[in-house]
Amino acid sequence: MKRVERPSPNHDARGAPIDMLVLHYTGMTNARAALSRLTDPAAKVSAHYTIDEDGTIYAHVPEAQRAWHAGVSHWAGATDINARSIGIEIVNPGHEFGYRPFPEDQVAALITLCHSILLRHPIPSWRVLGHSDVAPARKDDPGEYFPWRRLAKAGIGLWPERAVSQLDASALARFGYDPAAPLDKVIIAFQRHFRPNLLNGLWDQECAELLHGLLDKFSRPAL
Repeated sequence: MKRVERPSPNHDARGAPIDMLVLHYTGMTNARAALSRLTDPAAKVSAHYTIDEDGTIYAHVPEAQRAWHAGVSHWAGATDINARSIGIEIVNPGHEFGYRPFPEDQVAALITLCHSILLRHPIPSWRVLGHSDVAPARKDDPGEYFPWRRLAKAGIGLWPERAVSQLDASALARFGYDPAAPLDKVIIAFQRHFRPNLLNGLWDQECAELLHGLLDKFSRPAL
């Protein structure tokens, strides 16, 4: 795993313990453009790491510092996601510039990096998330091609087991999604993460079964 130091000035002090990992795609035409933006003080955005398509990992912000990657966001009642998360940008043109599957070298490097982060920080599996999970009204990344199931099999994040359930969409707030966000956007974000083969924004029995399987995998205090 090749690691390159590419510091960004765009960070400040944390105000909370690290208990989240948020994954993004860069959504820019190429890696050079993404790295330039993430290290440009005028852009006021950053991440802790960027992973290029060949598996090269660029380190931007020390994990002890608050990188500026999530923006206006929400998960399980928390709104300053940057303060409590580590952000990883994954080079991919995204939906605007020709979204495509993530290469094997890139995914392998991501899994290795995530394993090392999870060894250093007590991040629960249900708090390994995509940008669209924490900002469903604004963001689509890392998108429906992202290999969430593979990561979960590697011990990174959650993937649901199918189970019969009558749960309705209100259970999304129990899992962590922002109850104030537009419901259709929340459902699409859920589908991008957990049912990427059908992104229709409609809450159906399959979605309910998947959510039930997720809720069965962890327990935490009610909001």
